[in-house]
Amino acid sequence: MDADTVGTELRWLRRRRPEIAGTVLAGTDGLLISSDLPSTDATHLAALAAASFGLGHRVADTVKHGEFRESVVCTTAGCVVTYPAGRTALLTLVTIAPAEDLEALHEEARVVARRAGSMLDDRRRSGVRAVASIPDAHAPLAMRTPMATLPTQLRRSTRPTWRRPPI
Repeated sequence: MDADTVGTELRWLRRRRPEIAGTVLAGTDGLLISSDLPSTDATHLAALAAASFGLGHRVADTVKHGEFRESVVCTTAGCVVTYPAGRTALLTLVTIAPAEDLEALHEEARVVARRAGSMLDDRRRSGVRAVASIPDAHAPLAMRTPMATLPTQLRRSTRPTWRRPPI
């Protein structure tokens, strides 16, 4: 599966499921990979999907109830669903009506997400970059450096640097 096949797969999913208004495939860093979204700015949705994934992944880690599967945002006009696609990408679907049969939509979307994610992961392993600089979504968060280990020039002085102006 190459980049054109990913776009074809996204369009196919949209045609097969009439409640889908558009699809976006983005990196976990929020950069757009492919889109079939006619009315909304896909780059903004890609960034929001990455933020949603980060939050959902973090919540799943905190409660220790397994791996993150999907994020669903339901509105009065439809749903926005984000699925992980491999280790480095996200598949986001926008529906135009509340999905009564959301489980069937999940099944089809997970298949597309697995295929696209597998292709992107294979390209990353072989050294071909689909997207510039995709960070590992499962890497631990950076650790804070204790103040005692910082050089004394970088430490804050104990004397306040700001004073109230005279009235």
